[in-house]
Amino acid sequence: MPDQQPLDGVTVISLAVNLPGPLAAARLSALGAEVIKVEPLTGDPLDAAVPEYYRELTVGQDIRRIDLKDPAGRAVLEALAADAQVLLTAMRPRAAAALGLPELVEEHGLVHVEIVGFAGDRADMPGHDLTYQAAHSTLVPGTMPTVPIADVLGGEHAALEALAGLRQKEQLGAAGGIVKRIVLDDAAAWAAGPARHGLSSPGGHLGGGSPFYRTYPTSDGHIAVACLEPHFAKALAAHIGTEAAVLERTFAEKPTAHWVDFAAEHDLPIERVALGSGQNPGRYRTHSVNRNIRC
Repeated sequence: MPDQQPLDGVTVISLAVNLPGPLAAARLSALGAEVIKVEPLTGDPLDAAVPEYYRELTVGQDIRRIDLKDPAGRAVLEALAADAQVLLTAMRPRAAAALGLPELVEEHGLVHVEIVGFAGDRADMPGHDLTYQAAHSTLVPGTMPTVPIADVLGGEHAALEALAGLRQKEQLGAAGGIVKRIVLDDAAAWAAGPARHGLSSPGGHLGGGSPFYRTYPTSDGHIAVACLEPHFAKALAAHIGTEAAVLERTFAEKPTAHWVDFAAEHDLPIERVALGSGQNPGRYRTHSVNRNIRC
């Protein structure tokens, strides 16, 4: 059927709050999975911090607020698990164990995608995106990251591992549970690869070492120039020059709109630098939001 999604018929129970888990759940939902988002009675902290983003990531999901420490709440979770295929969590292993989740996963043959901060003996240590990035040299001291790299990449890895787990169950025909652990510290290390190898570190090929791949001020803003390939660099050089100082002086003489038009005219990868993150929700914005929250 042309309208069938890859994960049609798959039910995901997500106990994950904050960011990596909801990102993964949103990705799985976009692939056709039915997502039942189980939150504590106080809700997801992401909703309190940035409600519009929360709504964006939970569109179409069945949101329920349940006290999993209460026997009645646990019974609800058991009933949901009986009809589910995937359990998504973002908590320390000892917290998952206290809730009896390993037993739940095994009893119902779930693919358990557990998002944790660290691997091995450090799995119960606390951490957040900022500390993971700090450990892997993707922070500029004195500044805050504009994108929580470990959280975003960890969410993508979690969605991927959910698919891998479902495929593994299909191949093996296993009746028991399958556990896929996503380590955010590892995600930060993976994301740091380009800097670690000098590709995007200061002065690197993608780190300002080339005058054809950097940002420049215009008379009213900034543009990003990404003329990395030789044919793009040659074309830009033919119209403006090859020296960073010349490019900087020339770009600063005219407004951003002029250079956007210039790029379109000459088929060059030049883009305005958009500012004001709250102003542009991006491609995941939807007009129909499911606010069916059940307690």
